Amino acid sequence: MSQNNQDKKSSARERLQAQRAKEKERERRGRQLKVAGAVVVVLAVAGGIGVWAASSGDDSGDSGKVALPKGTQDSDKPAVPVGKKEAPSTLTVWEDFRCPACAQFEKGFRGAVHELEDAGQLKTDYHLATIIDGSMGGKGSVTAANAALCAQDAGRFREYHDVLYENQPPEQQDRFSDKKYLIQLAGKVDGLVSDTFTQCVNKGTYTDFVYKSNSAFTNSGYRGTPTVLLNGKNLADDKNLTPDGLKQKVRDAAKDKKAGGASGNKPSGAKSGSGTGESGGSAGASAGNAAGHSAGAGTTAGTTAGATAGAGHSAGAGAGHSGRGADGSTGGSADGRAPAR
Repeated sequence: MSQNNQDKKSSARERLQAQRAKEKERERRGRQLKVAGAVVVVLAVAGGIGVWAASSGDDSGDSGKVALPKGTQDSDKPAVPVGKKEAPSTLTVWEDFRCPACAQFEKGFRGAVHELEDAGQLKTDYHLATIIDGSMGGKGSVTAANAALCAQDAGRFREYHDVLYENQPPEQQDRFSDKKYLIQLAGKVDGLVSDTFTQCVNKGTYTDFVYKSNSAFTNSGYRGTPTVLLNGKNLADDKNLTPDGLKQKVRDAAKDKKAGGASGNKPSGAKSGSGTGESGGSAGASAGNAAGHSAGAGTTAGTTAGATAGAGHSAGAGAGHSGRGADGSTGGSADGRAPAR
């Protein structure tokens, strides 16, 4: 082989190696952009609580003072407490008012939760998130959450909270961004509509509180809404929890706590009782059977009372809530604010 041919082959190999190096660099940068942008995680959870979508990015919370609704505290995880403070069990709920899976959970387990709260056996801490605003665009999550906090000022959070889920628009529609509509819905709650409530909604008095709560969600390590914990244990771990099963767990926790207080053996007895994901509730309510945050195929609806939720908002292969930013990349900001348009 002539020297000229050898030089040509060597040159071709070098060009090929350079091209491959460029391709690898592009792939590396692409991976970095995906990590830095919105991350959508769609998980099949047997109980159905979690087809989860979350935005990542700047996870820093609001370090400044924010306006506080009555009965709340300016903590690192802002929450609205419902029920007696001394209740032996605590239900922790991370939710988004635009989230279909959250509505499924509320409709399925609301009666049991209210009964336990009214009996003094359960306190519920509601943490408000805005991930759908961040992923799908719009302001409905934050605007509805602000209105709910205005209702908290009036002592009507629980009632208005339920009205919002009963009148939740389709996920793709941003009707909750319409403040007039939110005030109209408040008319369904006795004694809620007032000049004070209306001004609070229109001014967005508690918008910063909502964004701070969403930043806490982003930093929590949880991957989507609803995330529901009973005494610190994730309810998605139990496949077959029904509303009656939830009530039994809370009663058992109360007994354990009472026994622990008497004997000194179980000072943290309230932590007994694992939770579950809303699989097949009685009253025909399996929380997490709707499309929720599911993407692509895989949503399995429980159709009969007491039916197990199967895969719930099962993953399939979809992208969940990805949203698109001004540059066409997926995702919203960490605090749930809508992507730039």
